[in-house]
Amino acid sequence: MNPSPLLDIIDTPQDLRRLEKKQLPQVAAELREFLLDSVGKTGGHFASNLGAVELTVALHYVYDTPEDHLVWDVGHQSYPHKILTGRKNQMHTMRQYGGLAGFPKRSESEYDAFGVGHSSTSIGAALGMAVADKQLGNNRRSVAIIGDGAMTAGQAFEALNCAGDMDVDLLVILNDNEMSISPNVGALPKYLASNVVRDMHGLLSTIKAQSSKVLDKLPGAMELAQKVENKIKTLAGEAEHAKQSLSLFENFGFRYTGPVDGHNVENLVDVLKDLRGRKGPQLLHVITKKGNGYKFAENDPVKYHAVAKLPSEVPAQEVKPAAAKPTYTQVFGQWLCDQAAADERLVAITPAMREGSGLVEFEQQFPDRYFDVGIAEQHAVTFAGGLACEGIKPVVAIYSTFLQRAYDQLVHDVALQNLPVLFTIDRAGIVGADGPTHAGLYDLSFLRCVPNMIIAAPSDENECRLLLSTCYQANSPSAVRYPRGTGTGATVSDGLETVKIGKGIIRREGEKIAVIAFGSMVAPSLAAADKLNATVADMRFVKPIDEELIVRLTRSHDYIVTAEENAEQGGAGSAVLEVLAKHGICKPVLLLGVEDKVTEHGDPKKLLDDLGLSAEAIEKRIAGWIKAV
Repeated sequence: MNPSPLLDIIDTPQDLRRLEKKQLPQVAAELREFLLDSVGKTGGHFASNLGAVELTVALHYVYDTPEDHLVWDVGHQSYPHKILTGRKNQMHTMRQYGGLAGFPKRSESEYDAFGVGHSSTSIGAALGMAVADKQLGNNRRSVAIIGDGAMTAGQAFEALNCAGDMDVDLLVILNDNEMSISPNVGALPKYLASNVVRDMHGLLSTIKAQSSKVLDKLPGAMELAQKVENKIKTLAGEAEHAKQSLSLFENFGFRYTGPVDGHNVENLVDVLKDLRGRKGPQLLHVITKKGNGYKFAENDPVKYHAVAKLPSEVPAQEVKPAAAKPTYTQVFGQWLCDQAAADERLVAITPAMREGSGLVEFEQQFPDRYFDVGIAEQHAVTFAGGLACEGIKPVVAIYSTFLQRAYDQLVHDVALQNLPVLFTIDRAGIVGADGPTHAGLYDLSFLRCVPNMIIAAPSDENECRLLLSTCYQANSPSAVRYPRGTGTGATVSDGLETVKIGKGIIRREGEKIAVIAFGSMVAPSLAAADKLNATVADMRFVKPIDEELIVRLTRSHDYIVTAEENAEQGGAGSAVLEVLAKHGICKPVLLLGVEDKVTEHGDPKKLLDDLGLSAEAIEKRIAGWIKAV
């Protein structure tokens, strides 16, 4: 028996719209089963997609996509959207090299109205589309779908503030599941949670208006009704701000509808049809459950936010795995706890990335010194600056790609004031399956030009701990950037030793060729150097850079190579060239880094090889270059 008779006949939303509304619950059920099967095999974002199935079906049923614009915030909940828009048979390639991207991507499909990956951009993008359509005379509709986690970010409210004062047809759907990746924090999620109750006063008025003609004819009924009315008034009094979900958004100029059940697809269709016909800014508040339909994900949406592979419904007998190398994130997390135990001034700050940045244990051990500020990178950095002004030692744990969002604050609020804030930059370099929106390929370039900054790039796990301790002790802004995943497997010290700032070390002595390597490129450079008999320097610091070591190497070698997992433009290799120019040294120099292009998603080893940054590729590039110069 065919398990998905309806989904099998849906290749595009046009096919979906040919069905009767009463068939949509079955479509949603089949879609959820397909999603469980496909993500279970490929891995990827999971719980968020299960929670958005019915909403996705209803949106494509009501809206004339791709003429109408659906803008998904972050985009990790867009798998059902991809399945319904012609990519069902490609889902087995999800987040793999040459396959489907894990987020909406304009070059992938005309149904992907806006490329996303970072949070809180949907309202601004959808507003831009709505304004453009109005100016062009197009009768299209624009819809932004944003989670309550992403709604906590300032950019979302900037867009709401702008949109509410404009005469455009825009629908914002607030997908409220009380989660981002981690549980939401801050005042807004609490406000939304307390206001899920409908406006009690409005409910009371409706009950009285619809039932008065019946109640006054039934003996004792009016007395009972009065008791019900008093109870409703009591509930309304205890939650006086219950009606303020409406007033919050209507004060921004939006007409509020909701909250509605985000898993009742037929009711969603009715609500969306009504809203599509309305003029002006509209906001629909939808209540969903992250992980809906899969018990493990419902019970632990944090763990199942993204998965590599789904476990069996009946877990097999546990087999104790072999001891694995610690990841750089784990090395950082352990160092943070150790340093905090040694220095009570230390506090840790994260913009909604507790698990990803390795802060779970720190929160448990030092709850009063742990600050999750929500998806608010700009605030996180300025908050850290304020703490540093008063003698606190803030550590801002942040992904490289997300630090981009706080660049002004890093420059203006921290660096220009020379405040001792330590930025621990995770996911530096290629990140693999998450692709270009999450790649950390620009931090060396945009940090290097900032006054007072110290920038360190560890070459292995023990170096990571050493450089964390070193930069923490520095009385100035500093950054330690490290890649995703594991390193070389170096034994990690349990102490808090430091090294001299701005000094590199020679890892291998060779002849003629000197490879000046930074961070994650030290290991593949050493492997290549063994075949080329080249010298390899582990620079440790990008800023201040070890000028003395660079000058010595250039004077004792014929060929100079720089290697970094960062954009070539303005990165560490550029810093080396600046040193050579300063000292009037003219030698052949080969810069190895990421060239000026958008990288792909896929297996990191494959990506590094394609970029010419694997050990084998480095060897071939150096050998070929020497023959050519």
